[in-house]
Amino acid sequence: MERFVVPADAQSWVEVSADSHFPIQNLPFGAGFHMEDDSDDPRIVECVRIGDFALDLAVLAEEGLLDFEPSFIPLGWVSFDGPEGMSALRRQVYELLISDRSKLRDRTDLREQALIPIDQLTMTLPLQPRAFVDFYSGINHASNVGKMFRPDMAPLLPNYRHLPVGYNGRASSVMPSGEPVIRPNGQQKIGDDIVFGPTRELDFELELGYYVGAENMMGEPIPIDEAESHILGCVLANDWSARDVQRWEYQPLGPFLAKSFATSISPWLVTLDALEPFRIEGMAQDPQPLPYLRNPGPSHFDIELEVWVKTPRMERPQLICRSNTKHLYWSIAQQLAHQASNGTPIEVGDLYATGTISGESEDSYGSLLELTWRGQKPITLESGETRTFLEDGDVVILTGYAQGPGYRVGFGECRAEVLPAMPMG
Repeated sequence: MERFVVPADAQSWVEVSADSHFPIQNLPFGAGFHMEDDSDDPRIVECVRIGDFALDLAVLAEEGLLDFEPSFIPLGWVSFDGPEGMSALRRQVYELLISDRSKLRDRTDLREQALIPIDQLTMTLPLQPRAFVDFYSGINHASNVGKMFRPDMAPLLPNYRHLPVGYNGRASSVMPSGEPVIRPNGQQKIGDDIVFGPTRELDFELELGYYVGAENMMGEPIPIDEAESHILGCVLANDWSARDVQRWEYQPLGPFLAKSFATSISPWLVTLDALEPFRIEGMAQDPQPLPYLRNPGPSHFDIELEVWVKTPRMERPQLICRSNTKHLYWSIAQQLAHQASNGTPIEVGDLYATGTISGESEDSYGSLLELTWRGQKPITLESGETRTFLEDGDVVILTGYAQGPGYRVGFGECRAEVLPAMPMG
């Protein structure tokens, strides 16, 4: 699939600040609800982000400026157009927004109608996922977990360097940024007692997510060199975890209720076209993967990632983690190729996540489990408070961007506040 890369020196006639995540080099897709002045019901807006505005695609299509059929459900048109159609539409949007093009720039009334200030939209999921799969491809995270829970064994299990480990999660609990997370109840083992109640070890996980936009047939694998042509784009993902519930339930079949209660994702779908300039080789894989998993070329991306936390007592969030997607052992192409290698049908709207992305240093660990080393080393916040795991009222914010020459291609925020558990009965 040919990628459309916006030149690094391109400028839009829409004013965009130098530190914005959304310059003309990005142009990510999203969907939000907009309350019209003459209506009591919000309208779904399928849009592209540019600076502090959302460009309403339906308005431009009605004027004949875009070849686009509004679906009136979040990004529903991708079911028909797929990654290639999205890339073509993004190119059309670029042609309208580049500084020397006047079709939209000089039509004041239309411009004001089509460019919606971002604070007037309530963003929702880019797509409602039909399935959710979470991988375990951050090798430093996997090694840290192994050191904590299997101190007398090798940190990585024997299969880790041979295949992308993953599990099927719960699509119905994927939520857009801004929706709160309710502390889950669960069964836990405390000493010799088995109890049921709110998790005491609620944690975040710093991950990259990606949506599928092209299907395969039942029984048909996806070759590794075609995997990226099935991917619509990427989001940030926080796959929340109840560590005490997980520790008790996961043997022998792996994650279940400790992971299925909530996954938060950022609202803007950043295309692989926009990420193309930031493609890198990634870390060396030893041993060499089997042929069906061998990357045909550089298949990783250089994306800076951050985690911020704000407690009710804090005036502003505090940075507690800085990591990078270069710390993934398995690329997203390898993950998707492995998922389809047994012939499972991949469907449009499927959401995948990489697993926790931790760096090598302690301040780059992508979960509180690691940052506090299983609660043994509490972190001290600027307010004087300490945390081993999250408390009610805490807000977790993930953010990330790739740095170009004079511009950034970013994801915005993936944010959620922790609310108290719901009572049983």
